Amino acid sequence: MVAPLSTWPWETLGIYKYLLYAPLVSRVLYSRIHEDAFKDDWCLHVLIICALRGGIHFLWSSFTSMLFLNSNRRISQQGCDFKQIDREWDWDNFILLQAILASMAAYMFPPFLENFPLWNVKGFITSLILHMAISEPLYYWAHRYFHKNYLFTHYHSLHHSSPVLHPFTGASATPLEHLVLTIVSGIPIIGSSAIGYGSKSLIYGYLLIFDFLRCLGHCNVEVFPHQLFEVLPFLRYLLYTPSYHSLHHLEMDTNFCLFMPLFDVIWKTQNSNSWELQKEISSNAGKYGRVADFVFLAHVVDVTCSLHVPFVIRAFASLPYSTRLFLLPLWPGAFVVMLMMWACAKTFLVSFYNLRGRLHHTWAVPRYGFQYFLPFAKEGINNQIEEAILRADRLGVKVISLAALNKNEALNGGGTLFVNKLPSLKVRVVHGNTLTAAVILNEIPRDAREVFLTGATSKLGRAIALYLCQKKVRVLMLTLSTERFQRIQEEAPLDCQNFLVQVTKYQAARNCKTWIVGKWITPREQSWAPRGTHFHQFVVPPILSFRKDCTYGDLAAMRLPSDVQGLGSCEYTMGRGVVHACHAGGVVHLLEGWTHHEVGAIDVERIDPVWNAALKHGLRPVSGPVVPEQIST
Repeated sequence: MVAPLSTWPWETLGIYKYLLYAPLVSRVLYSRIHEDAFKDDWCLHVLIICALRGGIHFLWSSFTSMLFLNSNRRISQQGCDFKQIDREWDWDNFILLQAILASMAAYMFPPFLENFPLWNVKGFITSLILHMAISEPLYYWAHRYFHKNYLFTHYHSLHHSSPVLHPFTGASATPLEHLVLTIVSGIPIIGSSAIGYGSKSLIYGYLLIFDFLRCLGHCNVEVFPHQLFEVLPFLRYLLYTPSYHSLHHLEMDTNFCLFMPLFDVIWKTQNSNSWELQKEISSNAGKYGRVADFVFLAHVVDVTCSLHVPFVIRAFASLPYSTRLFLLPLWPGAFVVMLMMWACAKTFLVSFYNLRGRLHHTWAVPRYGFQYFLPFAKEGINNQIEEAILRADRLGVKVISLAALNKNEALNGGGTLFVNKLPSLKVRVVHGNTLTAAVILNEIPRDAREVFLTGATSKLGRAIALYLCQKKVRVLMLTLSTERFQRIQEEAPLDCQNFLVQVTKYQAARNCKTWIVGKWITPREQSWAPRGTHFHQFVVPPILSFRKDCTYGDLAAMRLPSDVQGLGSCEYTMGRGVVHACHAGGVVHLLEGWTHHEVGAIDVERIDPVWNAALKHGLRPVSGPVVPEQIST
């Protein structure tokens, strides 16, 4: 049987749980429309306080996830994975619970609340005394009892199940625990109000400070300089730190206090390493931490997509990107950030994960997709990429993989510009297109004897055409440049050149059911494909899924090995644990220990070895059969 008050009554409602706020909203609207005289409505105050409390948690979540600001101050170097994010998905249940309780109190004691002043200094002093004298020791002992066998197993273990502390971890607990916290936080407010010192600012201030300090303790970032506690040593008894509370989650039999370590000292449960750990982390804040073994150098796609990062909305970033209505109010702010990044930002750390003892980073070049097609922006973008490569080289990064437009042929020759300009690089520069080609080829049916290819003169198109013709697959190459077509044809073995056929119109492919799209095609051009055609594609952005009688493949991607750790964000539209093939190509380069650069034209002879190496290390294609010999037989 489920223990009483161990699950939320609205647990199965999902997003519809927010409808429980509807009575409060209705009451506020009714009072504004139908009541002539302006009346101070406590339902409105409850809603405002709920919004502010949610905002505090979101701001702390953003700060915690801003690795470019605080990576050297992180206490645990692990990342929040998808399991933890899902477990903490409904972290805001406690706000809804306390909103219901507060609205009940407002209706039960209306005269008691009607005459509250805006401000009362005596109320703040009284609440501070009540907090120290009652709330702190009450929470301390309640917390210790929650670590007893039954209470821990059925209640408190949920809170401790998160391996990496996060502001949402502090809010993730069972209803019983939050009822206890409601009593703890309510005593100073109710006590001060009962003796006539209550005020609106007291309610707002105490609850918001309470949440602020809860988030502080669970943020996994040591924000206090150790010098503060050396100059003012008495603060060690009055205010805990993130590292102080992290030791409670690590060892669980020490550091039980709410906010004041004084009570751990009184009852002899303070961890002896509390302040040494705080000083160690604070002292190392100015030093560069662990160096990444691999860096994926990404860029921003567009303004809306820039919101799909952990330091904006963690839950949204943990799902594949799609346009959502709630993003619209954030668009103006995101646009301003884009202008600021264009003016002065440099490449920054976005996310990380660990794979087999190796640290993998994703860095972002502060440029958006449209900027790559502005002639005057080309030099600045290449400078940003070059600086990132040089920085990785100085730090000791082994492999840096270029994403999408960062390796554009017209921009830098698929990375050739940097390798030629910086011949002494120790870091290996990789465009990952070899594995991208392998993934696309793997998706082609084994019995295909003819394919239609657009974008044939690109790096990927050329490699795919040459590979298929060597397998005796007829390739209809859409190109208006006879010179380019002949150049590719000459690269093919003599006995395979007849399998490359130049076509200049889409009508030529009206009987071919395998289309490989490397250049964007319109719905009208798609209409020439026969019924049942499958569109494989390596074009960005992907083509529109116009034909209902055809199927459309996703961009080339691979699933990371199952032993990846700390991965908690999705890469653009990719699913959880899935990365673009160019990202996966860099991972394979690192795992294999290859010492060559992979830039410029794709070496067709390396497609099979790279594919088999990817499968050997546990990477898997997202679609299609997982057969190592599929494209090599």
